[in-house]
Amino acid sequence: MKLGDLGEDRLLEQLLARPLSGKAIVMGSGDDCAVVEAQDCGELLVLKTDCVVEGVHFLRGTNAFDVGWKAMMRPLSDFAATSAVPQFALITLMAPKQTEVTWVKKLYLGLRRAAERFEISIVGGETSSTPGSIAISTSVVGFVERERWVSRRGGKAGDDLFVTGRLGGALKQKHLCFIPRIAESRWLTKNFSIHAMMDLSDGLGTDLPRLARASNVAFKIHVEKLPLARGVKINNAISEGEDYELLFAISQRQRKGLQKEWKRKFPKLPLTQIGSLVPQSAIRTLQLRRGYVHFQQPS
Repeated sequence: MKLGDLGEDRLLEQLLARPLSGKAIVMGSGDDCAVVEAQDCGELLVLKTDCVVEGVHFLRGTNAFDVGWKAMMRPLSDFAATSAVPQFALITLMAPKQTEVTWVKKLYLGLRRAAERFEISIVGGETSSTPGSIAISTSVVGFVERERWVSRRGGKAGDDLFVTGRLGGALKQKHLCFIPRIAESRWLTKNFSIHAMMDLSDGLGTDLPRLARASNVAFKIHVEKLPLARGVKINNAISEGEDYELLFAISQRQRKGLQKEWKRKFPKLPLTQIGSLVPQSAIRTLQLRRGYVHFQQPS
C-alpha cells in the first residue's frame, strides 16, 4: 500500500495510535496541538510543529518574506484552535546549496516579523542542505490555562457551529499573509464556553468532518449561509482550504449573547452560524466536497 492509497488521517492513526504510558499527556496526536501537563503550574504546556514545502505550500518565485510569514503563522493558527498563547519557536530550514543567501535572509525577516506580532522568541533551530525542494519547519511552544483549553473532541449534539471570517479564495493571496485568530480565540474562551474548536487549514469539507468524528457526532450545515469571499463559489469555499479561520461549536443557549458581543468586540470580522452538531444516528451526514488531504491530492 502506498501513501496515496492511505491518506494523511489514516496514516497518522497507524503511526501515532499509542502514546507512551505514564506520561502526562492531556491531548496527543489527532488534534491541532499536543497538550501536556506542566509540573508545578496551573497551566498546560502546548506544543506544535508545522512545515511549508516548496511546490506544496508555496510556489517557486514566491516572495521569501511571505514564505517566512506563512511558515510562522501556520502553527500559530493551531494555537488559536487550542486557545493557547505561544512563547518560543524553533526553525529548521532545508534548502539546496544553490539557494541565494539574500533569499534566506528575507525568509528569516518574514519569520521574525510574524513572531514579533505575537511576542514570540525564536530561540534556535537547525539548517540542512537537501537535493530537493526548500522546506521550512516551525516548532512552537506555549501555554494555555487549564480551564480555557479547547480541543476538537468536546462538541455535543445540539451545539451551534460557527466560523469566523470568509471562506474561499485564499490561494490567490490570503494564504501568504493571514493573521491567526489567536486574539479572537482567547476572547471566546474568556467569555464563553467553547465545546470544540479547530482552524480551517485544509478546507471546511475536510476539517468539519474531522471535528465531528473527534466529538463522536454528526453535523448538518446550511451551505447557502456559508460566508463566501468575494467572487467565490460554494464548492470552492468548501474544498480549497488555506482559510485559517476558526470553526467552533457552542451551546445554542449562548448563541444570541455570542453574536451580540462579537459584533461589539470585532465589528469588522464576520461571525457566521453555518449549522449544528447532531447525534450520529439522527441523520445521514451531508457529504461535503472534500478539502485538501496530504498524499491524496493530484500532482
